[in-house]
Amino acid sequence: MKVIISPSVLSADFGNLQRDIEMLNSSEAEWLHIDVMDGAFVPNISFGFPVLSAVRKHTSKVCDVHLMIVEPQRYIQAFRDAGADIITVHYEAVTHLDSVIHQIKNSGAKAGVALNPATPVSVLKDVIQLIDVVLIMSVNPGFGGQKFIPYAVNKVKECKNMILQSNSSAVIEVDGGVGLNNAAELITAGADVLVAGNAVFSTANPVETIHQLVHSVK
Repeated sequence: MKVIISPSVLSADFGNLQRDIEMLNSSEAEWLHIDVMDGAFVPNISFGFPVLSAVRKHTSKVCDVHLMIVEPQRYIQAFRDAGADIITVHYEAVTHLDSVIHQIKNSGAKAGVALNPATPVSVLKDVIQLIDVVLIMSVNPGFGGQKFIPYAVNKVKECKNMILQSNSSAVIEVDGGVGLNNAAELITAGADVLVAGNAVFSTANPVETIHQLVHSVK
């Protein structure tokens, strides 16, 4: 059983960003996860259009952009223009979710919706057939290096059941505290995409770590 790995660029060495992107290009990672934080929806601030544009310039892999920002609808087209292939917004940050999903799709990007740990997957029941990616947060968003929240596994199972029952083509992505210690459990539960930051970049051989994550379940 193969899984897509989406290494989080937030954990890369920003003094050597091109080098790290080229390293990821040589790996089995299919997506690159780009966390955008505004200091309002989450307490941290990360980066925006210039960094995404720089990453896009150096890779042909899928740019998986995760907007942890208020009023994301104001910036959808700009992120698409900067190189986003997937644009994921937070359920908790959007008042008119159906409208924003269509806005993302109309931009030419795939649409993702992220759920904070305390938000149940049932809130997506009416829009699950419109979504390309459901991003289940397994830490509270805003900072890297946090400890995995175990009940995220059950949320993955619930989400998988919802997708199957509705004939949705959405994939399930998990973000937060993901590594070799829990990858197999998440994949078995129904995860299709794993975001890995510190678990990849803090190792001596990130390319090998990505290989191990991809093949966590034989």
